[in-house]
Order: sequence, then C-alpha cells, then structure tokens
Amino acid sequence: MFHEVDFEWRGRPAKASVPPMLADVVIDLPESVVRSTERAAAAIERSSDHLPPSWEPLARLLLRFEGVASSSFEKIRAPLEEIAVAEITASMKGPSAWVADNLAVVSEAVESARRTPLTVASLLQWHRRLMDHATNQLDPGLIGSFRDRPVWVGGSSPFDAAHVGPPPEFVEDLMEDLVNFANTDVLDVVTQASILHAQFESIHPFADGNGRLGRVLIGWLIVRRLGVSVPPPFSVFVVRDPGGYLSGLALYRLGEVTPWVRWFAHTLEKSASTATSLITDIGILTAEWQDRASVARTAGGRPVRIGATFWGVLAMLPEHPIISAALIQKRFGITNEAARQALRRLESLGIISPVELHSGAPGRPTRWWAAEELIDTVARAN
Repeated sequence: MFHEVDFEWRGRPAKASVPPMLADVVIDLPESVVRSTERAAAAIERSSDHLPPSWEPLARLLLRFEGVASSSFEKIRAPLEEIAVAEITASMKGPSAWVADNLAVVSEAVESARRTPLTVASLLQWHRRLMDHATNQLDPGLIGSFRDRPVWVGGSSPFDAAHVGPPPEFVEDLMEDLVNFANTDVLDVVTQASILHAQFESIHPFADGNGRLGRVLIGWLIVRRLGVSVPPPFSVFVVRDPGGYLSGLALYRLGEVTPWVRWFAHTLEKSASTATSLITDIGILTAEWQDRASVARTAGGRPVRIGATFWGVLAMLPEHPIISAALIQKRFGITNEAARQALRRLESLGIISPVELHSGAPGRPTRWWAAEELIDTVARAN
C-alpha cells in the first residue's frame, strides 16, 4: 500500500505519497480481468500480423501516431505537417520540435526493446532526448536527471494537489526497483505494463516529461515481451478518455489495482484495433495510388513512364508524409533534378501537393510537398 511521509514546503508541513516497492507487490486479479488482459495481448499480436512484409514505413507511421497523441495529452500540439518537417530538420522550433523529440524517444525506446533490458541510464537518456528542444522551459540541471525537488499532479501546491510524488530522496531506490520489475516476466505483459506505467507516474521521477516517458515505457515493454514490430497507439485512447485514465491512476494509488488493470487492458485492446484499421486504410490508399500511377497516360494516350525512384518515393510516404527534393536525393542517391522529376510525377497524379512551411532556417526556404490524403487518413483515426 502507498504510505504518506512528511516534508516541508515553503516553511509549512506537507505530505507526500510513497508507493510500495514492486518487488513486494502481489497482484491477484479476478478471472474476468485476466481474460481482458489476454484479449488485449492477442489483439496486439493480430495488429502486428497485419503489417506488410515491407513494414518499416508503416511502423514509423504508427509510432508517429502514438507520439503525437501522447504529446497532445500534455497540451503540446502542432500541425502534423510541421511535426513531420521537424523530424527531418533541426531548424524547427517550438511545439512541433517538442513533439518531434517525443517521437524520437518513442522510436529509440522501441528499437532498444529489441536489444537490451531497461536501465536507469536509458531512462535518463530518453529524458535528455525528450527535453532536447525544451531546455528553455526547464532548469538544465534537471534534464536527464531525476528531480531534486517536490512534485505534484493537479493543483497549485502540495496542499491542493491530486497526487504528491515521493520526496526526492526516495526516487533513486524506487526507480531501481521499477527497472528491475520492468525486466521480469512473472506477470502477463498487459498487467505488467499497467503496473509499470502507474508506478512510474506515481513516482514522477522527473521535473517534467513524466507522462510522455511513462507512456513510452508501455510501448517498450510490449515490444520486448511480445516481440511485435510496433506497439499500438495507446495514447490515442488516453486522449479520448482522460477521465478514465486519471481515475484509474487514482484508484491504483488507493490500492485498487483491479479497476486500473481492467481499464488499461480494454484501452490497449481498442488501441490495437485502431492500429489494425489504420494499417488497412493506409494499405487501401497506397494501393489506390499505385493504380493511379499504373493507368496514367500522356496527352497522346501513351502510358506515363515511371522509374524506380517514383515507386521508392511512393513507398516511403507513410514514413515521410512531408517530403522535399533534398530528402529524396539523399535517400536514393540521385541528382536533384531526378528528385524533382519524381516530385512532379507524384504531384501530377494528385498524390502530393506543395505546402507552405517555414522552418526558420537561414537562406533560401526549402520547398515541401505533403501527402495530404495520407495525413487526412491519420487525422481521422486520431
């Protein structure tokens, strides 16, 4: 059970909540909730099975889907077009760059899940990367480091907060315990992910970024335990049901684990179903693009000659829905004119269209093209 400890805040006594060590926790769930966790895990595996053989661009799209939603829950929002540009150029600033930092951490965590166990060092590195463009918002000494001050959720002070995290001197031991728990397999993956996330959010080990990193941990664990290519976009449903999410965490802190795990499993199952639907929709759209290109003809009735670069760019659009000649040139090792020719072909077919985006970089502005149909498909799912 959580227990309270005293600390001083601005000369006044206050209380903080300290979670139990996970090494000592026993989870006993009713059979109905166990069935829910099993259905969620099966739905995640089915969704992964829907990825095509060349799955990397679609996997990137799903990771973007998750990262954008996770940032949105923290009131960090930017147009998808600007975010896509921020992912490929360091010149973007503000919310689009902050969301791109979140996407980078999601990708880094998923990749590391396939190789190594979780460590405190990796968590600190993820935090450092997450806050890369937000250094003016936070004391630099708190970036990539556990907090050295009290923290609370909701309210303006520890006295009216919904939750006050454990004092800083408890954080290191609690995080070592959390990392050890993350690397075990004594629970089913869905129950373990729910406990891992709720415990992380209860510890609130960083001065900022806890919500985003806590959701990154869910994806890390699912990929590591289930071996899937990409986790489902859990944050999409957190955004849709913030009340269920926050009340579930509150119940966890009161020792009511069952309702939290039930909500979590149900949400993961819905997330996996949404991922499957999005994969299907993108597959239909890209097949329609291919058909559009295959039947394209010149004014004289001859088929339009389309080279290999065109098909390569078409295949990369789910990964990069915003493209430029420079990006194509670098990806395929071709001349700038050949890259522009591919862009003209795609534009003539209505697959991409010019978009005005200003990164703020000095010099001549880059011309960007957007796959608007693709962006609209993702936006509808979101």
